[in-house]
Amino acid sequence: MVMMAGMDDHERKVVLEFCHLLEKSKQLFNGLRDLPQYGHKQWQGYFGRTFDVYTKLWKFQQQHRTILDTKYGLKRWQIGEIASKIGQLYYHYYLRTSETSYLHEAYSFYAAIRGRAYYSRAAKEDRSDLMVKKLRYYARFIVVCLLLNRMKLVRELVQELDAQIADYTSTYEPDDQLEWNLVLDEIKAFVKAESAVGVLHSDSNPIVLTHRLGPQTCPPVERSPPMCLSLQEILIVGNCADQVKFSELSMDMFRMLQTLEREPRDDPNHLHDASPAGRMPFRPGPYPGPENGAPRRDNPHKYLLYRPTYSQVQVFLASGFKELPANGALLLYLSADGCFSTVKHPEEMGYDLGGVSTCSKRDPEHGKRPAGGKEPHCLYPGDLYPFTRKPLFVVVDSDNSFVFQQIPRYFGQPLMVLMSPQDVPPTLRDLRHGGSLFTLFLHAPLAAFCLICNVGSLPVQHWERCQRYIERFLNEASQLVTRSRCETSVLQFFGDDFLRLLLVRYVFCDVVLNLHRSFRGRQQRPRCHPPLPDAEVLEHPTLHHLVLDLAACLDARDHFPESNELA
Repeated sequence: MVMMAGMDDHERKVVLEFCHLLEKSKQLFNGLRDLPQYGHKQWQGYFGRTFDVYTKLWKFQQQHRTILDTKYGLKRWQIGEIASKIGQLYYHYYLRTSETSYLHEAYSFYAAIRGRAYYSRAAKEDRSDLMVKKLRYYARFIVVCLLLNRMKLVRELVQELDAQIADYTSTYEPDDQLEWNLVLDEIKAFVKAESAVGVLHSDSNPIVLTHRLGPQTCPPVERSPPMCLSLQEILIVGNCADQVKFSELSMDMFRMLQTLEREPRDDPNHLHDASPAGRMPFRPGPYPGPENGAPRRDNPHKYLLYRPTYSQVQVFLASGFKELPANGALLLYLSADGCFSTVKHPEEMGYDLGGVSTCSKRDPEHGKRPAGGKEPHCLYPGDLYPFTRKPLFVVVDSDNSFVFQQIPRYFGQPLMVLMSPQDVPPTLRDLRHGGSLFTLFLHAPLAAFCLICNVGSLPVQHWERCQRYIERFLNEASQLVTRSRCETSVLQFFGDDFLRLLLVRYVFCDVVLNLHRSFRGRQQRPRCHPPLPDAEVLEHPTLHHLVLDLAACLDARDHFPESNELA
């Protein structure tokens, strides 16, 4: 309760208006969790109203800071809490729109909180809930910095969070002490695993690389009439029990999220740095989805699901399917442990061969699994049949991935499935907690190549020299695919930059693992459906020579056979 005694009319009006805006902002912010996470139209207006109120609140506290300080007793941690919620708004808007400019806006507000030490006196308030807010702010800031590849700052924030957790636990001896220590351990493991290979300056300091789609990333292609599709909707699903994760993101999900995003454009409305006087949030304009009459061109819309139930996967798939514009394609990425069949005599190929486990939960209505029955939270290939009514591109990274090559094209629409190797050599199995090798190939091909050749670090000049071999390989693979007698489905997807990049990086992965001495047997190579031509693409001598030249450049030629062995 704010005491109104000793205030004149103007001061009283200012305090009442601030309290009204503060309460309204909290109500709208809390209402965000009740919005459906799928679809576009349902949440756009609500987010707009929430931004409007926070814009007024932020501007109001700037204009009337003296009165609010002296008459209301406004504390710096309260300003920090407002800024933190604005950062959260931008972060969630980024998750719903895939526009990285909003990720930068979230960063600006989180960085301002740290730079102006808004939470510096939270511990002196003798309130454990304020310390928890401060810890949550740190965790959210670290997620944003990870997504923006600001790894130097991430390491600084981790050290600060470690100290803050120690202070919190020693002061209050809270019940959630173990939970926060677990969060800290997850962050440290994630940061350690994030860089599969170290790229170093001349002074041995690490360089942070970006793996988002840029002007030089994707190989060019000579357009042809079949290349008519554009990737518009993406569902990224993760559930690998032994894989490092942080904040509902497994390492595979994190890498695929960045792989399927473009570098942010230069935007006059996008302000990277917070001014000393504080920044006023802007309300994002209408989300350029199909309902606004134009397809999205910057980044496809993405949904992220960590260990979802089967029902959640179906709902989000159906939503993405519904939102597809004409000539739009839907991509489903699955990084999950295999769900293996116990059927002795399979008859229905869509269900009797197993699938991938989306989560370990059990819905109460399922009860116990009947003898010989199907696993309720296994996503089977047959579950995807209804979604082949529109162009569907599937990437499956699992030890049971090959069962997805059985998906038929009942509706005659373009369909493409990329499947990871189902096994890796014993020497690489201990590395799985740091992310899958197949997804790493799709995300950062040179890093994956270094990993299987035991190259732990290299100077930046050497990295760039090797990267040119990768670029030549991808350009050559792109030309070979367009000239080959591959199925029309492949070419229909090939006109989209993201899908073309995934396909040519898949070719690189297949060629490399086929040549590498440690990978033996068909289970340790990837597959795709429909298959790419062997003679015209996967076995082409030019691609093989480029791989061997890259190995020689890395002084890793002994991992591959001699040229006369390839003849």
